[in-house]
Amino acid sequence: MAMAMGMVSPKTRTNVGCRFLRRAFDCLQKFRFLGFCFVGVCVITDCPGPQSESAGKTEECAGCPNQQECATAPKGPDPDLVSIQERMATVKHKILVLSGKGGVGKSTFSAQLAFALSSMDYQVGLLDIDICGPSIPKMLGLEGQGIHQSNLGWSPVYVDDNLGVMSIGFMLPHPDEAVIWRGPRKNGIIKQFLKDVNWGELDYLVVDAPPGTSDEHISIVQFLKASGIDGAIIVSTPQQVSLIDVRKEVSFCKKVGLRVLGVVENMSGLRQSLSDLQFLKVSETGEERNVTEWALEYMRANAPEILSMVASTEIFDSSRGGAAKMCLEMGVSFLGKVPMDPPAGESCRRRSFMLRRRKMPCQSTCFEENTR
Repeated sequence: MAMAMGMVSPKTRTNVGCRFLRRAFDCLQKFRFLGFCFVGVCVITDCPGPQSESAGKTEECAGCPNQQECATAPKGPDPDLVSIQERMATVKHKILVLSGKGGVGKSTFSAQLAFALSSMDYQVGLLDIDICGPSIPKMLGLEGQGIHQSNLGWSPVYVDDNLGVMSIGFMLPHPDEAVIWRGPRKNGIIKQFLKDVNWGELDYLVVDAPPGTSDEHISIVQFLKASGIDGAIIVSTPQQVSLIDVRKEVSFCKKVGLRVLGVVENMSGLRQSLSDLQFLKVSETGEERNVTEWALEYMRANAPEILSMVASTEIFDSSRGGAAKMCLEMGVSFLGKVPMDPPAGESCRRRSFMLRRRKMPCQSTCFEENTR
């Protein structure tokens, strides 16, 4: 009755706590393949690491719940890392697209970057490691495509002759199917994408990562470390609620030794051709009436030169300097701003790439300048 009412004796509470800690340490052991001794971080300050020859044998290991397992566990590098290094030997440049914040347009940016590079006659691969929310198949009009396997490995799905794509989205039986995986299984599929996909000779491999600084990010950095990563492009939006998390992403890159190639401020204002705008007349009662035809006809008759202009306005608050100021404070490069443009969404719906549309000079200029 006492326990049911929440009145637990100190002795019982201690025993429950010990059992909980033992289970927690057992669970943490499952994550040792990542190359980090999480228990060591919590319990001892000079942990030699689970892969070290002295693991579990030093004075510092005394008292650690994992001492015996560390001492008897197999040592040496992960054999799959050798396979990854061999596969990645044919890839000249590897670029990660990251952000600490979701919804800032990483996948859109990754797709634009991949297309911009392929339009310059480079051989390009686009790898989507957003396991729970793969967007690349939809953005590139590849939904329903499957992965084919040969004696050389998995074959990417090709958009163009020089642009191949790989995503878990190609493995799902239905686009609405949820991927409910814990960290180890996510890391396993990322490892497979790197060691089993037959990318062939690539000039660039663009990796579209999920938001945050979690399992997928640690894994991709660890798996590609031996073969070399050129760096990361971090995507943000102008407002502070996004920059708070993007700062954490920059900090993550510095801690794991990943070079930050620069930061892009996406959704930096809205730009649209004046002739594509809708014009509404709002009455005092709030009733709206579409007067677009009248307005366009009036401009054609009285000021035709206005119709070739682009209207621009701010959507998010950038009064505190936006991503440019953050880059200055954190000592990283600012690559530029990409404005919102409605044809971007239209291009996704029509399964065509935005940089190929003549009506999008803002995005085309930004990407062409930053891929040189």
